[in-house]
Amino acid sequence: MRIGINARFLLSGKIDGFGRYSEEVIRRLVEMHPEDEFILFFDRPYDSRFIFGKNVTPVVLGPPARHPLLFLVWFEWSIRRALKKHKVDLFFSPDGYLSLLTNTPQVGVIHDINFEHYPKDLPFTARHYLRTFFSKFARKAAHVVTVSEYSRQDIIQTYGISPEKVSAFWNSASDDFRPLEANDQLLIRKKYTNGKPYFLFVGTIHPRKNIARLIEAFCAFKQETNSDVQLVIVGVPLWGNFGFTAPPKEIETQIHFTGRLSQQDLSHVMAAAKLFVYVPYFEGFGIPLVEAMKCGTPILSGDKTALPEVGGDAVVYCDPFDTTSIVAQMVALHNDQAALDMLGAKGLERSKLFSWDNTAKEIYRVIEEASYE
Repeated sequence: MRIGINARFLLSGKIDGFGRYSEEVIRRLVEMHPEDEFILFFDRPYDSRFIFGKNVTPVVLGPPARHPLLFLVWFEWSIRRALKKHKVDLFFSPDGYLSLLTNTPQVGVIHDINFEHYPKDLPFTARHYLRTFFSKFARKAAHVVTVSEYSRQDIIQTYGISPEKVSAFWNSASDDFRPLEANDQLLIRKKYTNGKPYFLFVGTIHPRKNIARLIEAFCAFKQETNSDVQLVIVGVPLWGNFGFTAPPKEIETQIHFTGRLSQQDLSHVMAAAKLFVYVPYFEGFGIPLVEAMKCGTPILSGDKTALPEVGGDAVVYCDPFDTTSIVAQMVALHNDQAALDMLGAKGLERSKLFSWDNTAKEIYRVIEEASYE
């Protein structure tokens, strides 16, 4: 089988969200199926580390697709022509974007449809494109893959798609995420917070990640406890949108923005955290929860959308729309080391439920079935 894959998010040094998913799944598809040919379509020069096997043919197609107008050109002109030229049997898109004009069977991964529920969190052009085209992509696809049962039901109900056409396969996290010895944790804390314990957030800095309430809650936590705990925020702004205002001067020095970290550095920062605090008000999955679980790091999470499905009973929950709820759980966990230890142990055990190998196997099954329809 000749499988074409949208690889435009495989960007060396800029692997986030879609890129992480693309890398984990595509690499496994290539390695598990040496009998198949994989044509990876990039929208700019690629790093050779993303050519995962001898059965991969890399193809660069212009223009670089990072704007709605360029999406149309890339998917409806460049991809459509390339699928025909390379005699592709099926096109797989890990970010859900498809070509509406091709006759080649397609499988798209729609991670979530947050833009349907919170459109004002996105710039006008982006939200207009997403709300116009993703319902069309869902109907065009031979099959839709998503990452949680929450997202599956949301896609089915919002777009009126047949349940048989949508499958949910959980994400996972890299094996780089693992517990650290106590001495190594101290070294990480010295590097990022002058040796102080810290709460951690990891994710794109964007309104739905709820950074504004997180910072507000942390300020209230500090005022209530007078503890030396600090806050580390790992991530970069999406669309230049920070979504929060500066904290009070007396607390500002205790909040550390690291920007994007390498996966190794991120795994160390995760494993050395006192508590991982993740309170988005909308998530299709929430990979950082699994990363924290694999590190044995206790988790305080929002209780909306897919997060309870991922966290199960290994997580303490709060209402992400209620700063008071976030603060109350921060304070309770800060003062209860036994609860933190229990959560860490439960997380390590629950992390075993998430496997990129299983995800890739299920996706290949869907690809195989869709290619014969």
